[in-house]
Amino acid sequence: MKCVILAAGKSLRMRPLTETMPKPLLKVANVAILEYNLLHLKKFVDEIIIVIGYKGDMIKDYFGDYFEGIKLTYVEQKEQKGTGHALLQVKDLLHEKFIMLNGDCIYSEKDIDACVVYNYAILGSEVNDPEHYGVMEYKDSESGQVLINIIEKSSTPISNLINAGLYVLDESIFDILSTLKVSERGEIELTDAIVELTKDHNVACVISCDYWLTLTFPWDLLDANEFFLKKILGDKDEEGKQQIFGVVEKNATLKGPVFIGKNTLVKAGSYIEGPVMIGENCVIGPNCYIRPYTTLGNNSKVGNAVEVKNSLFGEKAVVGHLSYVGDSILGNNVNFGAGTKVANLRHDNKHVFSIIKGELVDSGRRKLGTIVGDGVHTGINTSIYPGRKLFVDVETLPGQVVKTDVGK
Repeated sequence: MKCVILAAGKSLRMRPLTETMPKPLLKVANVAILEYNLLHLKKFVDEIIIVIGYKGDMIKDYFGDYFEGIKLTYVEQKEQKGTGHALLQVKDLLHEKFIMLNGDCIYSEKDIDACVVYNYAILGSEVNDPEHYGVMEYKDSESGQVLINIIEKSSTPISNLINAGLYVLDESIFDILSTLKVSERGEIELTDAIVELTKDHNVACVISCDYWLTLTFPWDLLDANEFFLKKILGDKDEEGKQQIFGVVEKNATLKGPVFIGKNTLVKAGSYIEGPVMIGENCVIGPNCYIRPYTTLGNNSKVGNAVEVKNSLFGEKAVVGHLSYVGDSILGNNVNFGAGTKVANLRHDNKHVFSIIKGELVDSGRRKLGTIVGDGVHTGINTSIYPGRKLFVDVETLPGQVVKTDVGK
């Protein structure tokens, strides 16, 4: 069987993180989003076709032509005309039953397994905010629940079961897509084709029995990172297994589940409270505090008197000394000057909001720090308000207070 992964979008809501790379290459727990899906698919398929577009060469260079023995084929979607249009780009490569999924979500192996037993299937997931998604309407049949309709972003959703973007289809979908009318937003919508497919075939509604992680906004990466750190290393309230491949100096303290990569040095006085994942060739300490659900990319540095909590660092991210970083995401090659402080909590304890594509969006989080693009340098004693973003290559002045997004 083959699988198609849609990975062509620009992912504007993830900026500034996607200014320099496509969303499928963003990492949680030091593993790329797309790599999780490749790992979970390898049991079921012998070829994976990846539809690329925005910065697609980066995906090709990262994964190459094979992944753990599975052939990878790349097809370019030159214009962004919707998910249906993206699938049409691989029409000549598919002549039988196949899997299709969105490349900016993470799907579990168990849920894929539950779908592939059907000739036609759609994966659904129960969420707390169905009004933001396509809600699935279904009926009971002798073979189980089958799809009737997908109602997009209704203000009064009929249920909390939404379309999770994983399908089992065959070549008949291409005849439907080829004759489908363009939607009001000028796109060929795959969901419209799926609903049309139900007129001639039973499309099984499979409710997620394991996990489905949707990564729409930058702060979704923090949730996914916490999820996988727990899954890989163990929870902070558990003893956990420590995996040490670097050097930990005497008088450094590691508590709970902690992963230390090769050639990483943890200096004396450092206190690391897991679950925490630290990549290769990092320098930690002395006298710093790294708190649970933090992941540090390769070649990163956390220096003297620095506290980091529930944050994601890219590669070569440096927080040298006398700084605080909480509930934040730092891109690659970021350098925080001494005394940089990130505020992650509003005085009124309400949810933190952030500007996304020109609109103020509720993050749903009581604690959210900063989202920092690649190459950012802060001057000493920079202070950053909750939910603010620093775009690629931005520099702040010594003592600057960041009250609004800086950059694009």
